Amino acid sequence: MSSNTVPCMDALETLRGVVLLVHLVGFAVMFGGWVVEAAARRYQATRLMDFGVLIAGAAGLVLAAPWGIDGELNYVKIGTKLVVLIVVGALIGASTSRRKKGTPLPAWVFWLIGVLILFNAAIAILW
Repeated sequence: MSSNTVPCMDALETLRGVVLLVHLVGFAVMFGGWVVEAAARRYQATRLMDFGVLIAGAAGLVLAAPWGIDGELNYVKIGTKLVVLIVVGALIGASTSRRKKGTPLPAWVFWLIGVLILFNAAIAILW
């Protein structure tokens, strides 16, 4: 450890890295579940996708905390990602509800879920 580093900040950076990893795992669970259903041509959301939304959302909210970093947080980006995640969660919830009632989800809504999941990841990486 160099004389310039503060042990507390190193621990915060490590913790933030772990939370970021959990956030990425949530995305992977959500998108992986979607890909499996798309490949099987079932066009329905699954419980696994529900868990992915919860994991990614909870970790994303923790990541939006200030963490004592230098610079400003991009609240527009954070808000945009949150809105997209809420829409994805609502569409997955609608799919789950329709499946329980025996009413199939329109295929375009299923494809929209996948596009929005990827769009949310693109916002994180490209913005």
